[in-house]
Amino acid sequence: MTADLVIHGGTVVTDTTTFPASVAIKDGRVLSVGAREAMPNAAETLDATGLHVLPGAIDVHVHFREPGYTHKEDFGTGTAAAAFGGVTTVFDMPNVIPPTGTAEALAAKHALASEKAYVDYGLYGLLGEDTIAHVPDLVAGGVIGFKLYMGNTFGNIPSPTTGGMLEAFEVVAPTAKRVSLHAETASIMARRESRLRAAGRKDPLAHLAARPAVVAVEAVSRAAVLSEWTGCRIHVLHISSAEELRPLAEAKARGVDVTGETCPQYLLLGAEDYDRIGPVIRVNPPVREARNQAPLWAALASGVVDMIATDHAPHIPDEKVRDDIFTVDCGFPGVETQMPLMLTEVAAGRMSISDYVRWSAVNPAKAWGLHPHKGILQPGAHADIAIVDLKRAWTIDDAALQSRAKITPWHGRAVTGLPIHTLVRGRFVMKDRTLVESARGTGRSVHTVQDMPAPRVANPDATMTEIVKIPAPSRGAAATGAAA
Repeated sequence: MTADLVIHGGTVVTDTTTFPASVAIKDGRVLSVGAREAMPNAAETLDATGLHVLPGAIDVHVHFREPGYTHKEDFGTGTAAAAFGGVTTVFDMPNVIPPTGTAEALAAKHALASEKAYVDYGLYGLLGEDTIAHVPDLVAGGVIGFKLYMGNTFGNIPSPTTGGMLEAFEVVAPTAKRVSLHAETASIMARRESRLRAAGRKDPLAHLAARPAVVAVEAVSRAAVLSEWTGCRIHVLHISSAEELRPLAEAKARGVDVTGETCPQYLLLGAEDYDRIGPVIRVNPPVREARNQAPLWAALASGVVDMIATDHAPHIPDEKVRDDIFTVDCGFPGVETQMPLMLTEVAAGRMSISDYVRWSAVNPAKAWGLHPHKGILQPGAHADIAIVDLKRAWTIDDAALQSRAKITPWHGRAVTGLPIHTLVRGRFVMKDRTLVESARGTGRSVHTVQDMPAPRVANPDATMTEIVKIPAPSRGAAATGAAA
């Protein structure tokens, strides 16, 4: 047998160890991993001497803004940024125009993504009170999971009532899909922002004051109770505070199927950076006090927090540099800078390279039913690979990013570690730090390989669907019962 490509000379990284090995690829999948002399002949070889060979990162939280906001980003520029960041699979959020809440909107978005994507992708369906009825059609149409907004953020997606959220969980639970949560309580934030505005506060730190950690503590606690009651799988997005780790850990201890992510901005930035960075730092939830960083790192190490994502949320410069923080669009690009920022922490000794692979590839793949196709380098797996130079020192330059929105809080930051080549299903999408233009449109939706465990539906007789089937007692029966 002749392989399509053999990568020689690199150090292969798993979630438990590293070892020198060659990697052979055939028909988009890993054919073998082992000694150089054991590799088959190949149509092409790549010398990775001095480099590390990682499973490509899986970013379960990006906003590529298409359709509706393509002046900020689209699937072409967003997935090109992913390729440069060593990210081989992305999950795109539904707060676009129109929101991805119907089968028709989902089909249109699949068509856009398949035409432009350099890397593989999953698409979230919007879960809200007005889209509950569309859940079966969205599952049939190929969503990776659902997104529910418990609090306001870009796009002004309405937050469901707790009753609506319970019913939504009841409907999703039997599908086995996972619901990702923007876990901030809308009513607390709206009240505090209104009072801050009335007091004349519009400085960057007013955004943090409007969204204290209690908004996340309350939301995570409430979501965990509803998940436990229904059996619906949930995922807590962008964990930003030490305080919300307690309800997350307690839910896991009770057996709730809940996963969680944090992002580089919460691990590496703090409130003291607001003056230095200015309004560009605005993101939901906000970057918090530096005291939160150590607990978040510890939660990753212990498994309370499962993975690293980015919340890649691009906006053009004019939307990020306004004087009134409450009019600044929330978020910034991150899919291209996440891996270098985290590899810098590897170089600093905060974590191992195997830890990074666990949090960026293995755990996301397992949580979303993509393992063993993705997130791992073993025979039969998709050949999604990031080949990185762990010693490359460089400086992040916003102007050089692939994203259409070239403004981040990371501009000028010195980092150590850089993806040199990125492959998706055995095909180069970025090679020698150059985008492979012919790879545009080769990305595919990963829902076709998703295999979630069987659902565990709790309290099935108490769901809204079931209780409305029970006929009301007749007047006579009610009277008889009352008399008895």
